[in-house]
Amino acid sequence: MAAPPGLPRSAPPRLLQSAAFRIALLFMGTFSAAAWLLVAVLWWATAGALDRQTIATIRADAAALAERHREEGLHGMIEAIEERLALDAAAETLYLLLDDEGIKLAGNLERWPTAIGEEGLWFRTRFDQGGVISEARVHRHDLPGLRLLVGRDESERVQLRLLLTEGVAWSLGGMFLFALLGANIVRRSLQNRMRPAVVTALGIAGGDLSRRVPLSDHGDEFDRLASTMNDMLDRIAALMAGVRSVSDAIAHDLRTPIARARGKLEESLATARTEEDWRAAVEQGIQDLDNISRVFQALLRIAEAEAGARRAAFAPMDLPEVLRDAAEFYEVMAEARDQRLETALPEHLVMVGDRDLLLQAVANLLDNAIKFTPPGGVVRLAARQDDGGIEVAVSDTGPGLPPEEMARATDRFFRADASRNTPGSGLGLSLVRAVAQLHGGEVLLEDARPGGAPPGLRVSLRLSDSLG
Repeated sequence: MAAPPGLPRSAPPRLLQSAAFRIALLFMGTFSAAAWLLVAVLWWATAGALDRQTIATIRADAAALAERHREEGLHGMIEAIEERLALDAAAETLYLLLDDEGIKLAGNLERWPTAIGEEGLWFRTRFDQGGVISEARVHRHDLPGLRLLVGRDESERVQLRLLLTEGVAWSLGGMFLFALLGANIVRRSLQNRMRPAVVTALGIAGGDLSRRVPLSDHGDEFDRLASTMNDMLDRIAALMAGVRSVSDAIAHDLRTPIARARGKLEESLATARTEEDWRAAVEQGIQDLDNISRVFQALLRIAEAEAGARRAAFAPMDLPEVLRDAAEFYEVMAEARDQRLETALPEHLVMVGDRDLLLQAVANLLDNAIKFTPPGGVVRLAARQDDGGIEVAVSDTGPGLPPEEMARATDRFFRADASRNTPGSGLGLSLVRAVAQLHGGEVLLEDARPGGAPPGLRVSLRLSDSLG
C-alpha cells in the first residue's frame, strides 16, 4: 500500500532491524529445532534400536557360549558354535574360535580380522563372504587359552541406515523449505497487519489529525493496539481542540479586562487632575490586573492537575476535616446572602490525595452554589463512601442548568447565559474536573430536584479510594 500523496515516506528498515523479520527468524528457528528433535527421536527409535538390538543379541550369544565352555569344556563350546551355524539359514552369524597359537578351532571366519586389536571388546570390520565384502559388528571374548569372536552381518542394516539417512536428509531439507515459507508468511502477515497503523501515523505526521487506524474483525492484539492508538488520538484531538478553545477563550475573555484597564489608564492620563483621581485610576488598574493574574493562576493549576504533576503531594488525609474547613469558611458568605449551608459528612473518611487541590475544588463548588442560589435558598455539602469510591456532592436550590449546558459546564471559560453578568472566569468547574481526574475520578452534573421548579444543580465529585 503506497503512502498517500503529500505524506513523508519513511525509509524501509534494514532487514535485521525489522521486527517482522526477527519474529520470522524466531519462528524458523523454533520450527527447525522442533524438526531436528523429531528426526533425532525417530533415528533413535529406528536405527538406534537396531544397533541396540544387535549388540544385545551378540552379547547374549557370547555369554551363552562362555557358559557352555564352563559347563562342557572346549568340545561342548565347539558343538554349540556348529549348531548355531547350522541353524543360521540367512548366514548372518559370525563365529571364530582360536587357541593361543592362533589355530582355528571352530567358526565360519577363516582368519582373525586385522582390524581387531588386543584392546577393546566391540569392533566393526569387513569380511569376505563368498566374494562379497560385507560389514559386520563383532564382539571379542577372551577365555582361558582361547580367543572368541561373535558377530553379526550388518550389511542389510547398513543399507537400511543409508536409506534412513537419505530420507532424513530429504525430510530436513523439506522442513527447512517449509520453515522458510512459514517465516516469509509470518513476516508478510505482520507487515500487512502493521501497515494500516504505519499509514495512519504517516497521515497524522503529515497534518491530517482526523485519521484513525482501521480495525479488523479479528479482535486480536493488533486490533487492541489499534483501538488503544485510536483512543490516544481521540484524546490528543480533544486536547488540541481544548487548546484552541482555551486560546480563543483567553483572547476573548481577557481582551475585555485588558482593554478596559488600558482605556481607564489612558483616560486617567487625559482627565486626572488630583492625586485622588490618579490613585483611583491606579487602584482600578491593579484590580483589573489582579483579575487577569487569577485567571492565569487558575489555568496553571488546571494544567498541573491534568498533567499529574501534583501527585507528588499526595498523602493520607481525613476528607471530612477538609470539607468542614471549606464549609466553615463559606457558611459566613451564605449567611450574608440570607442562605443556609447544610452539611452531611461522616465522622471520618481517610483517603490519599492532594489536600490543597481538593479544598480548592470544593471551594469552587460552594462558591458557585452560593453565587447562583437566591436569598432564602439552601446549599448542601455531603460526602459518602460506597463500593464505587468516594463521592463529594454540592447541591443548591438555584435555577440549575439546561441539559445542553451541563454537558459543556466543565469546559474552560464556559459561561452559561444566566451567568454572563456574574463575576467569574469560567474556570471553576474546569479545575474541579482536573482535580477529579487527578484522583482517578470524574465530575457529574444533574438536577438537584428532578421535576422541581427551580430544579437546582447537584455537582458530584467522584474520587477513587484506591490511589496511593
